[in-house]
Amino acid sequence: MTATTIEWHAVFGLDELWEGDFLDVEVAGEPVLVVHLLGGEVKAYQGVCPHQEVMLADGDWDEESSVLWCGGHRWEFDLRTGEGINPAGCTLYEYPVKVEDETVYVGVPQDGQRHYNRCPGT
Repeated sequence: MTATTIEWHAVFGLDELWEGDFLDVEVAGEPVLVVHLLGGEVKAYQGVCPHQEVMLADGDWDEESSVLWCGGHRWEFDLRTGEGINPAGCTLYEYPVKVEDETVYVGVPQDGQRHYNRCPGT
């Protein structure tokens, strides 16, 4: 089995994203939502809702619970894991992230696959 190559992209300095906040960025032509969770962990997910591709950064965010509500139809996601809360079973695609020298990097797998999940409405 061959390991997938990851292409790393510097997206911004860590000081540009405070704990409890998120930013939407474009990485290698893909919309990505980068979140700095309370406690310091940085995560990156697909930037559009898997329901109807509404930008997730336009939604509402509760940094205490790490829940993001999509601005389109109020679908809910736990940004600690990317798991859908309402509806359950609809997971956000998660990109690899690393922080080096106070710079946030998002990795894009070079696997020829799409890097977002779709979940039609229930």
